[in-house]
Amino acid sequence: MEIKVFGPGCAKCAEAENLVRKVAAAKGENITVQKVSDLKEMMAAGVMSTPAIAIDGVVKVTGRVPSKEEIATWIDGATSRSGDCASCKCCNGNS
Repeated sequence: MEIKVFGPGCAKCAEAENLVRKVAAAKGENITVQKVSDLKEMMAAGVMSTPAIAIDGVVKVTGRVPSKEEIATWIDGATSRSGDCASCKCCNGNS
């Protein structure tokens, strides 16, 4: 799983990155966290307000710092979709 934290380096962006790293570490899964400060990359991802967080290319939040609980829920949701859909029924067997 890849999580990107978008932001130029402001205090709120640093706070969002710190929270994401803490939750990812607590999950103990194969999670890569990347900080993205490049404006062109942000715009290519559709991010117009920071901080923003994307998980596996899907932007989950923009313009605010999410809670640890929100981040954990997003990670859990992305993890459940990345496995064998036929056995977990997350997509009704339709991957």
